[in-house]
Amino acid sequence: MKSFFKKFLKIFIGIAVLILAIISFFFAMRTNDLENANLRKWRAADLDRRTAAVQILVASDENVDLMVQCVDKIATLENSGEMAVRDAVALCYTGIQVNKNN
Repeated sequence: MKSFFKKFLKIFIGIAVLILAIISFFFAMRTNDLENANLRKWRAADLDRRTAAVQILVASDENVDLMVQCVDKIATLENSGEMAVRDAVALCYTGIQVNKNN
């Protein structure tokens, strides 16, 4: 009977450690980059992270300040918190390019 409880305890501890490792791995794999986040995280980020995200997404240093201001404006709209930062940057980039061509 005593050996049964020892085996049960070892199995229980092993399963608990395995579950803890899986949960830790899951949280470690979550990305903290702003490029793949939504606009709710954009609003919480500082200006340096916003600028870096725009530079990465458009692969250019041209009109970065204007793009950041544009995405900031989109982030203030109602129900925009779930919109992806990539989509907002693409929308702003397209708008700036159309404005340049006119």
